[in-house]
Amino acid sequence: MSAKLPETFFLDRLKTPIGPALLVSDADGTLRAFDWEDHAERVTELLRLQYGAVVLRDARAPEAIRAALSGYFEGDLASLRSIEWRVAGTPFQRKVWTALPRIPAGTTMSYGALAAKLKAPNAMRAVGHANGSNPISVVVPCHRLIGANGSLVKYGGGLSRKRWLLEHEGVVLKPALKRRSVAI
Repeated sequence: MSAKLPETFFLDRLKTPIGPALLVSDADGTLRAFDWEDHAERVTELLRLQYGAVVLRDARAPEAIRAALSGYFEGDLASLRSIEWRVAGTPFQRKVWTALPRIPAGTTMSYGALAAKLKAPNAMRAVGHANGSNPISVVVPCHRLIGANGSLVKYGGGLSRKRWLLEHEGVVLKPALKRRSVAI
C-alpha cells in the first residue's frame, strides 16, 4: 500500500492596498488559494484540510492571475471573472463557493438568503461554515456575505479588510450599530 504523495503548489505574493496577499497556484496555472500574508497559517490549514499533505514552493503566479488581481484592486471589478480557480472541499462547500461569484460586485447577500438560493433554507450556519472555509478569498467573494441585519460579520482576513473590499466595490454600508449600555 503506497501513501499518497503530497500536492505541490506554488506560492507567490502580491502587494495590495490592504496588505500583502498570498497567491497559491498549481502546475496548470490555476489559482488554488488567495489569502492575506498575515493569515499564512490559515491558508496553509485550509489547503491541508482540502488536499492533505501540501508542499508550497516559492514561484511567481501566472501573469494572467497577477494582472487580474491587480486590476481588481485598481478598480476593474470585473477582472476577477477571468481567473481560473479550482477548489476541493465537500460537495456543499463547493456549491457555496460556486454561488459566491454570482453575487455581483457592489452588492451583498445574507447567509440566509444564500442558503435559500441554494434550496437549503435552514442551512444558514452551514453556509457560514463553508464561507469561512473558502480558500480563495476575494476571487470567490466571501466578503459579500453579511448578517441578516446588514452588519458585517466574520471575515477570515479581518473586518477592516471586509469593509474596504465592500466599499471598494461600491457597497454603501450602514453605520456600525452602537451598543446600548444598560445600568444594572
